Amino acid sequence: MKLTHKFASFFKIVFLGLVMTSSAHSATAEENKTAGITFLAENAKKPNMVTTPSGLQYEVLIKGKGSKNPTATDMVEVHYAGRTLDGHEFDSSYKRGASTSFPLNRVIKGWTEGVQLMTEGSKYRFYIPSELAYGSTGAGRDIGPNAALIFDVELIKIN
Repeated sequence: MKLTHKFASFFKIVFLGLVMTSSAHSATAEENKTAGITFLAENAKKPNMVTTPSGLQYEVLIKGKGSKNPTATDMVEVHYAGRTLDGHEFDSSYKRGASTSFPLNRVIKGWTEGVQLMTEGSKYRFYIPSELAYGSTGAGRDIGPNAALIFDVELIKIN
C-alpha cells in the first residue's frame, strides 16, 4: 500500500511538472499582445529601424542592386527564416535548402507590405505586429494568438 501511494505521488508530481512546463511556454493572447507592443516600442528606438504607418518595422540588412519593387500581385521567389519574439525559429527555407515562390498577396499582410519595399537581391528583417501577422487566431502550435513575429527575408526574384 505504501508503494502504491509513493507511486501515485510520483506520477502526480511528474504530471504537475509537465503542466507547469507547458504553461510556461505558452502565453495567452493578452500576454502575447502586451509582449509585442512592448517589444515593438523598444525596437522602434534602434538606429536604422524604419516603422511604416501600419506598424510594420524593418531594417535593411543587404540593399539589393535591383531597380524594381514587386507589386502585391507579383509572384516572388524568396529565402526566409521566421521566429517568435523569444527567438524560436518556426520556419526556414534556408534550413530546407530551397527558396520558395508565391503570389505576394497570398501571405500575411506584413509580408505583402514589406516585400514590396524590397528590390531583387535585398535582404530585410521584418518585425511584424500581430495584426499584420496571424492576429488573434495564431497559426498552429508555434505561433500563438496575437503574436508579433520576426522574419529575415531575402528577395531573390520577381517573376
